[in-house]
Amino acid sequence: MTVISDQEIADFSADFNTNSKNQVASRAARRSGLLEASFNDRVSERLNHVFSTELDVGGVTDQKHSGRCWEFATLNVLRHYFGKQNKVKDFTFSQAYNFFWDKIERANAFYDAMIRLADKPLNDREVQSWLAFAGEDGGLWSMAINLVKKYGVVPSYAMPESFNSNNTTGLIDSLARKERKDAIALRKLVSEGSSQDEIEKAKKHFLNEVYRMVSVALGEPPKKFDLEYRDDDKKYHLERDLTPREFVQKYFKDFKFDDYVVLSNCPNHEFNKLYHMPLYDNVDGGDQIKFLNVPIEYLAQAAVAQLKSGDAVIFGNDVLKQMERKTGYLDTELYQTDKLFGVDTKMSKADRLATGEGFATHDMTLVGVDEDHGHIRKWKVENSWGDKFGHKGFYEMSQPWFEDYVYDVVVRKEFLTKEQVELAEGPAVDLKPWDNIG
Repeated sequence: MTVISDQEIADFSADFNTNSKNQVASRAARRSGLLEASFNDRVSERLNHVFSTELDVGGVTDQKHSGRCWEFATLNVLRHYFGKQNKVKDFTFSQAYNFFWDKIERANAFYDAMIRLADKPLNDREVQSWLAFAGEDGGLWSMAINLVKKYGVVPSYAMPESFNSNNTTGLIDSLARKERKDAIALRKLVSEGSSQDEIEKAKKHFLNEVYRMVSVALGEPPKKFDLEYRDDDKKYHLERDLTPREFVQKYFKDFKFDDYVVLSNCPNHEFNKLYHMPLYDNVDGGDQIKFLNVPIEYLAQAAVAQLKSGDAVIFGNDVLKQMERKTGYLDTELYQTDKLFGVDTKMSKADRLATGEGFATHDMTLVGVDEDHGHIRKWKVENSWGDKFGHKGFYEMSQPWFEDYVYDVVVRKEFLTKEQVELAEGPAVDLKPWDNIG
């Protein structure tokens, strides 16, 4: 390690003061903040609210202070489907219901992993990955669909949001602490040579306690409910005593869950390969969490095709990069901080992923696209942050932002190439829990 000398500090200061523009930039940044001082309002010229293809959807939802965007985005797709089939545009499903079962299933997966990895030291990289993941509320489309397949869905009024579903920090912190303590106990049972029955008994006891914790925080989920709504033609509908599974079986019988594929664009991994992320396998006996990694143009082509068929598209993205909540703009030229600082921080997508600079932090839904003779100009995005941000909760995204900060889209197989379908239905490469695939 080399020491920074006084002469070097003096040289740095002299260089800074050589250009008077640096002082101007510093005054603006100190007064308004870096982002506001570098904000490029000219992006509004291309991010207007007109789209050549646009779905007719109702209002937006609000995940509040929680990491449940993946459940909101998934249920947005399902509610749009239900609304179109039953002429009820603003019908909503309960995110709290599926969130409840996610906590139970994910605890079960965590305990199984701790038993399986009990012969490895606590500082083993895989063990540490599972311990870091304990209690988390983030997730993916395929995880949400696993929950829907097993537990069904209910209307939002059947299990409404509560303080703890809207503000998940207290619950996930408590669950993480408990599960990590339980991991020590399970590892000890294995190391002491306890029987499988003894280990399973302990695991069941821990799961029972998790169920109690989640029930206290969220309330127990309904076993039956009455489906009641008035459609867009003002016609009244009532169906009594439906179970959540019966609801899915009846009203989503033509929704082919297994026809959907997650196309990813993660250029730090080899393209045209199917990858499996065991860390995210949230339901024992459910579908594995897989991604087909392809160049970005295939994500855009499939998303446009699905929108033109009349269906929304879930996509994973790094929403906090080059985004303003107030306007709902998503554009690579939105904040010109490099010009403010006089530096170049531009990195390739592969390098951002490889260094941890790039990561999918949020799921949203594409509900429109604007094209000019096949050239994509911008996208209409349904977010789950309420209607106070963006254009009544909808955001506008430029195509360059899509290329830089979108990491996956969820599309039907019919919009893939023949070769991609074969890859998606073939064997997958297992990823390590620490692999960054967006």
